[in-house]
Amino acid sequence: MNTLSSMSKPRASRNARHSLLASSAVAFTILSWASAFPFIHIGLQGLTPLQLAAARFATAVLLVFVWLAWKKPRLPAWRDAIRFLLCGFLGIALYNALLNSGEKTVAAGAASFIVNTLPIFTAVLAVIFLGERVNRWGWLGSLASLAGIAVIASGQPGGLTLGAGSTLILAAALCSASYFVLQRSLIPTYGALTCTAYTLLAGALLLTPWLPGALHALAGASRSTLPAVLMLGVFPAALGYASWTFALGHFGAARAANFLYLTPAVATALSAWLTGERPGVSTLCGGLMAIGGVVFVALRGRS
Repeated sequence: MNTLSSMSKPRASRNARHSLLASSAVAFTILSWASAFPFIHIGLQGLTPLQLAAARFATAVLLVFVWLAWKKPRLPAWRDAIRFLLCGFLGIALYNALLNSGEKTVAAGAASFIVNTLPIFTAVLAVIFLGERVNRWGWLGSLASLAGIAVIASGQPGGLTLGAGSTLILAAALCSASYFVLQRSLIPTYGALTCTAYTLLAGALLLTPWLPGALHALAGASRSTLPAVLMLGVFPAALGYASWTFALGHFGAARAANFLYLTPAVATALSAWLTGERPGVSTLCGGLMAIGGVVFVALRGRS
């Protein structure tokens, strides 16, 4: 009896340590991904949207090369390589070009609420291309979330007119959702971290035409621009994905995804601290509607 008790204590201790590490990984992921929005705002003060994206992922890809050299994952088949290139185009290059362009006029906190409706677009695309089903509650939640976006946009320059910052960020969320749906079938073959690494590589490659201009602009940029670029490349783009993968392994996808609803609130707080932005009433009200709709879809929207 004493032997069984002494054996269970180290196992319980290991489980407790693992749970603590997983919870820390979730907190680190949320903080990392939330920090992207204010740091993009800071980086845009010295770089164009595409230059910022190129410099950010050139930084991230240095860490990716270290990981690839260490883990030596299997190389993708040529058809999968084309899909990874498309993932890099949609999920990295085009997403960041649209998001960065949108943040030139849209406040960082408002941008984080708009982007966090990504699960809505993912669900819609999964219905169209993967044959998944969403019930009427899911569609009602989606409508509530989109109404929230309209409320947020009403407080931003240009509102929801085509080409305004809010519509560019909405298009960025759609690009990211397309990337998630496209990547879904690759993960069982290559693993989540390997898929992320290859997607980051592809995205950085597609952004290289703007890298020389970014390096030239950084030479004459303000003192805050380079730290912002480094933070964007190291934390949201590289380490954030690694910590998220660890959290997924412990909590599972459905439970872990619930924690991400905290991201806009953290992003708004960080923006107030780092850039002095204060969210307006339309951002707060619309943000609650948007996130409420996303949560409703996650909890009640599947058939």
